[in-house]
Amino acid sequence: MTTHSARSLQPDALAIEGNALTIEDVDDVARGHREVRLSAAAVQRVRAGRVRLEQVLQQRPVLYGVTTGVGQLGNMAIAADEVGRLQVNILRSHATGTGPAAEVDLVRAMLLLRANTLAIGVSAIRPPPLELLLGMLNRGVHPVVPTQGSVGASGDLAPLSHAALVVIGEGRAEFAGKEYDGATALQLAGLHPAELRAKEALALNNGTQFTTALAVLSALDLRRLLSAALAAAALTLEALEGITDSLDARVHQLRPHPGAIAVAACLRHGLRGSTRVRPSASIQPGEARGPQDHYSLRALPPVLGTAVSAMWQLEDTVSTEINAATDDPLFVDGDDGSVALYCCNFHAQPVSAALDHAAVGAATAASIAERRIAIMVDAHHSRGLPPFLVHPEASVGVNTGLMIAHVTAAALVSENKGLCHPASVDSIPTSANLEDFVSMGPIAGRKARQVIANAEIVVAIELLCAAQAIDIRGDLEGLSEAARMIYEHVRAVSPTIVEDRVFAEDINAITQLVRSGVLAHVLPTLQRPV
Repeated sequence: MTTHSARSLQPDALAIEGNALTIEDVDDVARGHREVRLSAAAVQRVRAGRVRLEQVLQQRPVLYGVTTGVGQLGNMAIAADEVGRLQVNILRSHATGTGPAAEVDLVRAMLLLRANTLAIGVSAIRPPPLELLLGMLNRGVHPVVPTQGSVGASGDLAPLSHAALVVIGEGRAEFAGKEYDGATALQLAGLHPAELRAKEALALNNGTQFTTALAVLSALDLRRLLSAALAAAALTLEALEGITDSLDARVHQLRPHPGAIAVAACLRHGLRGSTRVRPSASIQPGEARGPQDHYSLRALPPVLGTAVSAMWQLEDTVSTEINAATDDPLFVDGDDGSVALYCCNFHAQPVSAALDHAAVGAATAASIAERRIAIMVDAHHSRGLPPFLVHPEASVGVNTGLMIAHVTAAALVSENKGLCHPASVDSIPTSANLEDFVSMGPIAGRKARQVIANAEIVVAIELLCAAQAIDIRGDLEGLSEAARMIYEHVRAVSPTIVEDRVFAEDINAITQLVRSGVLAHVLPTLQRPV
């Protein structure tokens, strides 16, 4: 019996294997709405996993979440005729989330990740409920999932339970832009609720997939942010006629941090052909400048390099986690038949810590960008640029220029400092002290996403200022090819500033440019040194 009506899938539908999902696959499904299906091998593994559960039940009468209650109630026996009722009650009682609803891309990522972990075949779910998860993705049935209420162990119980309620025709879901009860949303999409059997509620709500969905989307957004931050830094180096010594490959061979090597290589390539930037050896006596830049220019490789390293760590962590089994118990093959193993794979500490590190990286990128903005708007340090980048054809005083754009950047950078207090070092015991150390992964994830969003705006403001500084200096022909492309992307959405206008519109337009990922194609991809 299938859980949804037959329908041909797109030829490029993503085959869920359980062990081969990539960050890019998640992006395709969560944001690109690519269709998904279970591979034939995954179906066989899922069926075999259910057989292992049945075999274990023949060997041991006490099996957590199957013949017992859950959490601290794991010592309470459940009668055979109450097993179905237990599945429904687990989902109902665990759906205690609060706060704003998760965005559609986050919900889609969570559904995909839960389906992928179930496809490994050690969670003892049957194919029909799993296929319904994929049917919901393909038909656009998106559960309404509150974003607060999970501590990231024992799994993301509350958000996953809100999603799983829709599987049984309860809860709330969005379909075609409107919100319905779960049963109605499924019906409108041509789907049918699933009836859960032993262990299947835990299979749906026990794992790190809400935290990990936050982490995957953060990793994707951090990639785009750091690419834009490098583009902005390159344009600012052009605008401030920077010194290139700190980008020299020989410098980083002597202190070979991979992130710094990658950043320096990227900026060297991006500034190739520029007549504005130069090595310190070219400075002549009598020039009104010294041979060294401000740290926010000179320290770009080590500072942005640490942010890049944090990005790589997050990508590595989530690449493992999205293909991991995160249930408790797990049903595996043993020497003498099937075995149920009690574990803590649902504990999100690895992901939580990586998210905290990523948030620090994003905040660092924003902080050093704000310092470069401050130089450009300060006539005492900007090497001949007018106060607050007021255009030479406009009156300084009557026109304020980008003075308050810098204030906005400073406000966001300060906000990020508070948000970067690590969530992963906190813990509050739950479930009557049985679950006595938790990860706070969803909190780390939500904070990381906010830090990245704030940083995107700061980088947008730097691009706005750098483009204006380039216009004031003139001589666009002196720009490197890459810097010229960056400048043109900015000017396509934000024309040269002559008289004051509502700069929030420019900041919003350039922020969308940053978030689009377009600037990632201008400079070389950040490569890890071999």
